[in-house]
Amino acid sequence: MDKKAQNLTSILEAMEDGIYIIRQDYTVEFMNKTMIEVFGEGTGKKCYEVINQADEPCFWCRADKVFEDEETLHWELYIPMADKIYDVTDLSLRNTDGTKSKLTIYRDITRSKEREEKLRAKEADYKNLFEHVGCGVFVSSKEGKFLDANEALLDMLGYEDKAEFLSLDIAKDLYLKPEDRRKFKEIIEQEGHVTDYEVDFKHKDGTPVPILLTGHVRYDHKGDILGYEGIMTDQTQKKQMEKEIKKAHDFLDQVIMCSPNAIMATDMKGNVIIWNQGAEETLGYKALDVIGKTNIKEFYPEGMAQKVMKMMESPDYGGLGKLRSYPMTFVKDSGEVVEGNLSTNIIYDEKGDKIASVGIFVDLGQRLEMERTLRRTQEQLLQSEKLAAMGRLTSQIAHEVNNPLYGIMNTLELMKTEISPQNKRRRLLDMSLSETMRLADMLRKMLSFSKPDEEEKKAVDINTILDEILLLYEKQLREHSIKIFSSFAENLGKIYASTSQLRQVFLNMISNARDAMPEGGILTVKTEADGDDAVISVTDTGQGIKEENLDKIFDTFFTTKTDSVKGVGLGLSVCYGFIKDHGGDIKVRSSLGSGTTFTTILPVYKGEGQS
Repeated sequence: MDKKAQNLTSILEAMEDGIYIIRQDYTVEFMNKTMIEVFGEGTGKKCYEVINQADEPCFWCRADKVFEDEETLHWELYIPMADKIYDVTDLSLRNTDGTKSKLTIYRDITRSKEREEKLRAKEADYKNLFEHVGCGVFVSSKEGKFLDANEALLDMLGYEDKAEFLSLDIAKDLYLKPEDRRKFKEIIEQEGHVTDYEVDFKHKDGTPVPILLTGHVRYDHKGDILGYEGIMTDQTQKKQMEKEIKKAHDFLDQVIMCSPNAIMATDMKGNVIIWNQGAEETLGYKALDVIGKTNIKEFYPEGMAQKVMKMMESPDYGGLGKLRSYPMTFVKDSGEVVEGNLSTNIIYDEKGDKIASVGIFVDLGQRLEMERTLRRTQEQLLQSEKLAAMGRLTSQIAHEVNNPLYGIMNTLELMKTEISPQNKRRRLLDMSLSETMRLADMLRKMLSFSKPDEEEKKAVDINTILDEILLLYEKQLREHSIKIFSSFAENLGKIYASTSQLRQVFLNMISNARDAMPEGGILTVKTEADGDDAVISVTDTGQGIKEENLDKIFDTFFTTKTDSVKGVGLGLSVCYGFIKDHGGDIKVRSSLGSGTTFTTILPVYKGEGQS
């Protein structure tokens, strides 16, 4: 508080008159000591609660006039709570922020009035009430004529001449619906009073005026009903305000209901109270089946509803009572999983108690799928770069190793002619030649990876190729205690392909199956038609592949074989490249200890021009 304000406060505190200041909403901003001694501390309360211990503005209140006209009012007032008569001065104040306040000075004039004021107190109060109250005050006969009415009532209903107003037939000329007058009489005569009776009156020009009517019965000394008296309040502004509030509420409701994002609200027990169209479209459940019938926990993954509430109650996820953009998955009524971001907020009442929570779920399924597709594309690009690097490497190896390697093989062949087969050294020579040939075969695979054979493609019978390979491998597999079962579909249709590349693919798969069954097992080779595709499956009962390796087995240089002589991780990557080049695909299904199935899918040849 600045020095000027402090000085003003000191001056007001030093005055013997009671002084208080209120805002336009009747909230008390300041009370000096004199005022507090009489009425008690009331700063922050409504003035009518402090001055009159009432729930609504005092009937003598002139605050509206002071605020609207910015006039200074000076008047006398008897305050029943203090049992004193005051000389009241109302001053309009304009605050620095543009708002208005009212300063009221209560000067105690009770002693100066004494007997005169005591004798006239009731008459003055009634006159003040009747003539100066802001609402309409009336006295009417039982027969339906006004005996008296204040100026406010005349103004309310558009009459300037009081005599004209008193001549009206209340039921006929004033009530919009005459039957409402009969209903009013029945209630007030039965109960002795009526409170806040809503009725429509007619303005002098014929337009409806919504009225809130409160009154009581007037009796004579015998207890017979003479008539009625009471007050009328014009509800036009209130009704208009209610319409505006309803309009705003309806607009807000439309904003919520028409939002493309899912908006859900629940009470603090989790029962759904709002479920907009976005929620219906995103999750598939209709609002009629959800609101008031379902708990939000049913839409969250197991235990997630409690986790979300704990995060909202923590300040670490966007602030206390908030959870901002948290990754979440929901399950639609169809069982489909919906991915997106959830933002939630706890709603508090004016006391700070939790009453509800509201959440907005943004479906990011398409965006996340695009991101996954982008990652796969990036991985494929990286794989292509690896393949390109491998091509350059194998070309160098071929240039540097191929010629001397074949020179060694030729030399070993010549040496075999000079050493008798019965010589012990002949065995060592055969072993050296065999390993050299193995090295040449490994080099050939690397060269195939770098630059696959350019054999011309033609229509081939895949069943014939597989049958020939199994005949070739039959003896070797039998020696490894492996049984062969085959099932070839008839009328499968031919494949437009390179015979040597297909042989290399299935030789590699059967070789891998043999290595996966060192203790023996069963090898099953099967073909079948699936629409326009031929499906070839090679299944073993071997050791299987670990789940974490399933996505890597077609990667260059990846191998699960610990013996470096058996493989360097090129076989399956080469096969995969061959099949992709033929417009097909290879899929693998395996579990550790339960065997492996490689499924190759190739398009069936339909005629000339297909490649």
